[in-house]
Amino acid sequence: MINIIRIKNAIFYAYHGALQEEQNIGGKFEADVDIYTDFSNAARTDDLHKTVNYDEVYKFINKIVHEKKYYLIETLSITIAENLLEKFSEIQKVAVRVRKNNVPVGGLIDCVEAEVIKSRDE
Repeated sequence: MINIIRIKNAIFYAYHGALQEEQNIGGKFEADVDIYTDFSNAARTDDLHKTVNYDEVYKFINKIVHEKKYYLIETLSITIAENLLEKFSEIQKVAVRVRKNNVPVGGLIDCVEAEVIKSRDE
């Protein structure tokens, strides 16, 4: 059975970007993470230890977002996805979306978003 645990709109202030000003000043980044796993046994027994602990996932993502500066949100998205699969064996597949607000594109937009979907068998 496949179930999904979603972390929506986790917000981080970080220093990513292709421009030096972005890496110096920083900005708000948002992330959504869809965790594909089988939590049916945990749900039946109401046991946190039998599922993916999303508090631990959030803290792990926070660490990744802040441990290094990335030029591209694409790189950050892939890094988060790959590391989640490596650290949490219960995760079968993950979809990670990273959004960057206030993007210097010379026009008005809400944000730019990069998404990666990665399975354990890839």
